[in-house]
Amino acid sequence: MSALRARLTVILLAVCLLFTGQALTAPQRAAAADPGYLMVHFTGDSATGQQLYVAHSADGLHWNDLNGGQPVLNSKIGTKGVRDPALVRSQDGRKYWIIATDLCINCGSTYANGSPTFVVWESTDLVNWSDPWLLPAASLVPGGKNAWAPEAIWNPETNDYVLYWATNATLNGINKYRIYAARTTDFHALTTTPQVWIDPPGSTAVVDTQMTEVPAGTGPYRYLRASGDGKNSIEGSNSILGTWTNLGNLSTSLGLTGNVVEGPVWMKFQNSNQWALYIDYNSPQGVREYRPILTNNPFDLSTYQLQPAANYDMGGTAKRHGAILPLTPAEESRVLARWPNTPAQRLQSYNYQDRYVRQTNFDVRIDPNVTPVQDSQFRLRPGLVGTGTVSFESVNYPGYYLRHQNYDFQLVRNDGSAQFAADATFNKVAGLADPTWSSFQSYNHPDRYIRHYAYQLRLDRITTTLARSDATFRVTN
Repeated sequence: MSALRARLTVILLAVCLLFTGQALTAPQRAAAADPGYLMVHFTGDSATGQQLYVAHSADGLHWNDLNGGQPVLNSKIGTKGVRDPALVRSQDGRKYWIIATDLCINCGSTYANGSPTFVVWESTDLVNWSDPWLLPAASLVPGGKNAWAPEAIWNPETNDYVLYWATNATLNGINKYRIYAARTTDFHALTTTPQVWIDPPGSTAVVDTQMTEVPAGTGPYRYLRASGDGKNSIEGSNSILGTWTNLGNLSTSLGLTGNVVEGPVWMKFQNSNQWALYIDYNSPQGVREYRPILTNNPFDLSTYQLQPAANYDMGGTAKRHGAILPLTPAEESRVLARWPNTPAQRLQSYNYQDRYVRQTNFDVRIDPNVTPVQDSQFRLRPGLVGTGTVSFESVNYPGYYLRHQNYDFQLVRNDGSAQFAADATFNKVAGLADPTWSSFQSYNHPDRYIRHYAYQLRLDRITTTLARSDATFRVTN
């Protein structure tokens, strides 16, 4: 009996240790979970589709639309449309850039008559972006016409960035799209003359190319690139501007040919040997959006596996030619806090109920019959400063907020300053004229409220019955 009891004691101790180990390691695994991924993309040829959208994925395969599936950046310069965005994190991690094709189909431009420039934004935190500027590209190529599908990568050999893109021009008697490359330090200007980087033989054109750096020691080459050249070639090199070696093509390995594939983008999974090559894919059902190809060895095309629909989820909006950035924990926290799925809403006047708060040429007033309706739509974001407060972000000018200055209201881009944050933050309180409605008290001038006067929005002290009505609004869809 004593021997049996001893054996039972050992078994019970082992079971206890097993459960104790599970209880200790499960929280550790959860706490150590890798941060996810950010995708910046456009959705299609419509006016609203040719703006920039963002999505987040925890695992790199299942994507959730951010910002309610609505654009987070749009362009009011150039053709007033953007597509094919590249997202670049600076070498020191202190800046980010988005570089996008300046093209708006159905807004006046066509594929044959696009733009020679790119649209560029800059950020220091990945969520608040500068006003955009135009970067000349095709105009620097002799006879160059359109500038399409920009990409960029840090080059340690030259201590700057290589910007590469497609431009159609005549060279050696052949007019077609080739990939050109030039160097830049800040994406405000190119510091070298664009040179041909990829030029397939004969009349074969190439439009979309994207490259990635491979961690040291994981393969025979330091860099990989995929190109939309009809065969969808995969190449490797140890120098960005040096010689490239053909490793095969998706036409041979997966049967993907021609314009079935556009906008390739590489993504390495966090802390894993697995890679995804996302392709802007025209499925047999006529659906055009990203689809992942997975591999544990991107140098061996026989390992590439085009994923069935059951293995991934692209979310609610179509995701076309874009960029994917593996996030740090801090970046992920900022991204998810900045673009929650807050609905677009309107502020209806209490005493002029056919009128709504709207911006017009960045001035703010109340008007009836607002066209386009987006001029009167805002997202009530968590206040830029203070707990339990609100700030009003414009729907059709993402990053712009209602802000008072000298007690007058304008729609202004957030410059990241403490003064801006205070001027654009309000306490939502019970309506001064009707407690079932709402009024908005200034955060930094708490004796003043948002009110309209002669239909213009201003920040006033409220001392009369009329002023209380002017300062009362309904938040409505």
